[in-house]
Amino acid sequence: MAVTDLRKPINPVRAIGERIIQIALLLAAAVSIFTTAGIVFSLIFETIAFFSEVSIIEFLTDTEWTPLFANQRFGIWPLVSATVLTSAIAMVVAVPLGLIAAIFLSEFANDRVRRTVKPLLEILAGIPTVVYGYFALTFLTPLLRNFIPTLSIFNSLSAGLIMGVMLIPIVASLSEDALSAVPNSLREAAYGLGSTRFEVAVHVILPAAISGVIASIVLAFSRAVGETMIVAIAAGQNPRLTFDPTVPVMTMTSYIVQVSLGDTPYGSLSYHTLYAVGFTLFLFTFVLNIFSYWMVRKFREVYD
Repeated sequence: MAVTDLRKPINPVRAIGERIIQIALLLAAAVSIFTTAGIVFSLIFETIAFFSEVSIIEFLTDTEWTPLFANQRFGIWPLVSATVLTSAIAMVVAVPLGLIAAIFLSEFANDRVRRTVKPLLEILAGIPTVVYGYFALTFLTPLLRNFIPTLSIFNSLSAGLIMGVMLIPIVASLSEDALSAVPNSLREAAYGLGSTRFEVAVHVILPAAISGVIASIVLAFSRAVGETMIVAIAAGQNPRLTFDPTVPVMTMTSYIVQVSLGDTPYGSLSYHTLYAVGFTLFLFTFVLNIFSYWMVRKFREVYD
């Protein structure tokens, strides 16, 4: 008995269209890869040119950063300490408020409230960072000086606080997605054992979604490290090795803005410091991303 071939013939037009789509997707992926590679190689080559004139030991051990002065010093730690300080202040604000918002939206808010509050919360992420910077300088700093008279006009405290407000949507949105992805069977089991809604949210759902929560926190910290306009406007342009949040400081991104204004001669040693600082910033965020990936894989929960 003959067997009938039920497979439909391939439409040549459709096959060509699918092939075009595959090529377009491949090109899009290749563009992102080549762009990233180009950025990395440009940083590496210019950084090598910098270290051909400056000792890497001085770069890593000196505590002063004055590459644009007559007495040039190239210690990166004043920029690193300012970056870490402002980012840490931002995370002190963003992490608790973001997690509280995420837990509320995931476990306590009804659908109507969630559909209203979450878009309003994410509006904060759409505000230009230069607006945040001037808000910190013209509103928050004068307000804080009523309570801290010694607070300088430019300081890392107000810059970090406003940057934390900017990062709340990142922590809240990503954490809420991770919390919502936890199966309802865990909630029902906890309720069946007599747990309250708060106990279920804090002791059951949050630990189950810890990998996504950690990823959101690390992503927010990476965003804080790379923030430019807020710290450039509100934190000042004074490179000093300090963890005092009331004095002016200069972060790595602030220095990049200063050199990028066009007053530094092209190809000079001061110009090459731009790439040395940029490469340091790249390594900083790269390590954070690797740590985030490792934490997600280590604590990730897989449910059927």
